Amino acid sequence: MAPLLQARGLGKRFGGIQALEGVDFALEAGEVHALLGENGAGKSTLARILAGVHQADEGAVLFRGEPVRFGTPREALRHGISLVSQEVNLIPDLSVAANIFMGRFPVGSFLRTVDRRRMERESERLLADLGLALDPGALVRHLPFSSRQVVEIARALSWRARVLILDEPTSALSEAEIDRLCASLARLMGEGVGIVYITHRLDEVFRLADRVTVLRDGRIVRSVGTAEAGVTKDLLIQWMIGRPVDHLAVTRRPPAGRERLRIEGLTARGRFRDVSLSVSAGEIVGLTGLAGCGCTEVGLALFGAIPVDAGWLAVDGERARLAGPREAVRRGLGLVPEDRKKQGLVPRMSVGENIAMVRPERVASAGFLSRRRLRGLAQGFIERLGIRTRGPEQPVLGLSGGNQQKVVLSKWLAAEAGILILTEPTRGIDVGAKAEIHRLIAGLADQGYAILLISSELPEILRVCEVVWVMHEGRITGRFPRAAASEAGIMAAAHGEVHAA
Repeated sequence: MAPLLQARGLGKRFGGIQALEGVDFALEAGEVHALLGENGAGKSTLARILAGVHQADEGAVLFRGEPVRFGTPREALRHGISLVSQEVNLIPDLSVAANIFMGRFPVGSFLRTVDRRRMERESERLLADLGLALDPGALVRHLPFSSRQVVEIARALSWRARVLILDEPTSALSEAEIDRLCASLARLMGEGVGIVYITHRLDEVFRLADRVTVLRDGRIVRSVGTAEAGVTKDLLIQWMIGRPVDHLAVTRRPPAGRERLRIEGLTARGRFRDVSLSVSAGEIVGLTGLAGCGCTEVGLALFGAIPVDAGWLAVDGERARLAGPREAVRRGLGLVPEDRKKQGLVPRMSVGENIAMVRPERVASAGFLSRRRLRGLAQGFIERLGIRTRGPEQPVLGLSGGNQQKVVLSKWLAAEAGILILTEPTRGIDVGAKAEIHRLIAGLADQGYAILLISSELPEILRVCEVVWVMHEGRITGRFPRAAASEAGIMAAAHGEVHAA
């Protein structure tokens, strides 16, 4: 029997760049086929060709054994092929239900108007199948990022897809939400749906996928069954990056330095309460928990982006009242936000303009922008952080996720921030780039920066942090020095089991 969906000899160029070359790929009905590779390897390009977003320059796509050529995503959808991209593409000022049924609203018999009740009822059912109890009439702009991602998946399922292409579907989900998504995918597989699963989280590959295909530089490196003997995470990483895994190691000197940041009893009603911790120069302190636990909001409060109702913070031993981000910047704090594209960068501005954004006076001459100074400042950070770019004038939109994150970090280093609050610093970044970011963070700590690392990825927290604080429902429930930290202990605290220091 022919595969449900197949690619034969696909090739695709963008300008002078060969994005795919001679790619063969097959998806069977009722299986999960993982697609792995570093950023720029060609995964998203292949997914977009299969879903009609791009058209191949060479080769063919077959659906149920018959050649097809999709001119638009809607043509692919009519065949039952649905793509959930890494970028959330919802309309913030419309309801959850309206976003799910956008472009095909159910129509009632009376005056041919939109049948809102039916639309909301169907949306509620789809969301419940994904384990999300959400008001279908709620505006999308009021939802946390993780819920928006689930709404995207619900929209894809509403098309009754036979092929579901998921690009980083769990990048913003908690462990509980991932469990619910896995259960939903298992149900879909039982109904014969084929799933192409693109992820950087290798644990999910062995948990979900029947087969895995690895791309590097637009070509297939390996395609194997996940249950085959000898197939391990380390081997997949080696295939992806083309070098041994020990290349990814992070080494640290023992931290030493004065206390830079202390918070005591910090409270923001409805978000978190009674949070106390400290960060010293040369130290990486982790803050983690399940989605919605309040970690991200603590980081925003420290930066003055949300108000606090009680408690206090001190910067370099001096009590501080951060009335807003401008005051935080003046006191030497920098925030790398959760959503780098929407909150950390201006994508259509150049690399240099983004780096100089916080302290534009550094590249001014007589009150006017000096292009020479801008290039000099940007080039220094491009070399210091190893940003892969055509130069300071390249729009940051054209960079990979890892290089965009380096630009965000450069912005704060250029602003001379000595206390860095890093929120999900490697979300949506491939294995090799993630290792680079980890080494960069460790190197900054070695240079004396005080770093608060807020992350939902436990391997990341365990890999780079000297001490780990855990939150559950807005409160601190655990503190673990590196020597005593384990995934089991941290997850217990994240679910509310109190672990004293």
